[in-house]
Amino acid sequence: MARRSVPIIKQLLSKSSSSENPALLSSCFKSKIDAQNRSVTYMPRPGDGAPRGVTLIPGDGIGPLVTGAVEQVMDAMHAPVYFEKFEVHGDMKKVPQEVMDSIKRNKVCLKGGLVTPVGGGVSSLNVQLRKELDLYASLVNCFNLPGLPTRHENVDIVVIRENTEGEYSGLEHEVVPGVVESLKFCSERIAKYAFEYAYLNNRKKVTAVHKANIMKLADGLFLESCREVATKYPGIKYNEVIVDNCCMQLVSKPEQFDVMVTPNLYGNLVANTAAGIAGGTGVMPGGNVGADHAVFEQGASAGNVGNDRIVEQKKANPVALLLSSAMMLRHLQFPSFADRLETAVKKVIFEGKYRTKDLGGQSTTQEVVDAVIAALD
Repeated sequence: MARRSVPIIKQLLSKSSSSENPALLSSCFKSKIDAQNRSVTYMPRPGDGAPRGVTLIPGDGIGPLVTGAVEQVMDAMHAPVYFEKFEVHGDMKKVPQEVMDSIKRNKVCLKGGLVTPVGGGVSSLNVQLRKELDLYASLVNCFNLPGLPTRHENVDIVVIRENTEGEYSGLEHEVVPGVVESLKFCSERIAKYAFEYAYLNNRKKVTAVHKANIMKLADGLFLESCREVATKYPGIKYNEVIVDNCCMQLVSKPEQFDVMVTPNLYGNLVANTAAGIAGGTGVMPGGNVGADHAVFEQGASAGNVGNDRIVEQKKANPVALLLSSAMMLRHLQFPSFADRLETAVKKVIFEGKYRTKDLGGQSTTQEVVDAVIAALD
């Protein structure tokens, strides 16, 4: 039955007129989800169901709109989390100590975008969080959402980037006037994380993105680490691609990629490129994780975080942060709540009635939120 439904679904997705039959849409969507997921009984340890504290940073611009959306949906689901909310803004000199204490106590944080001042010697609070909490792995999941038209199909890429070193981390110093060094030294642990992620999530291939043909020492060390770790995972295919060729391959044939592991700066560029291919930054979830703490946020760069017009019209897209909060629920060992949330969001996108402007609609943030809440099983 599931196999016979696939051609019907593809035909529906290729026709804009499909939205005229919402009952058929809902039925086909459910068939597609059921075909992909098996029913799994999750058996928690005693006490695992106790509500968990999560530090919440609404952030700047659209941040309060999209984090407010998450709060509403979590409340509607009666999800076993509660939020400790703090006002933090990108123009602050540093993250307040009470906020850091809250994150260290809760181990988990959900945040909206923080504006990063350009130049002027003001450091990024995003980078400060990653460095102080040692959130060495950034993960962005770029995938096609059923019902959302894109240039490419069958895109499901996980970009894992080193998060604490290299050109993007601010780890740099001036040796002598006019000579600046940027440091890289943590390649092995990000390689281990990427292969462990692929192994635990039944992924088939890991691609290392590099520029070792020019950066022979720094990126050469990164490749050596990836190659060594790859030998310990014989069931996972490993290959390498130079970053400029990678960008070309991404826009021409993105379906060839599965898990990508990258140094810091390359990962930021690759993740945003992959996000644009798969539907835009407004629908891509992500998070930053270390040995002890995790911070979940919109996966690709929140380029509209400072867009006053979107804020005034209250038309920010909450989908990326809603999906990031589903990742957070799995991280907290609440998989059934994560499944409910993801299914509701995907159903709203598939039906196409409520979409913000970046997805071709005119809905407000609140209208999307109301639709997601109505779609919760």
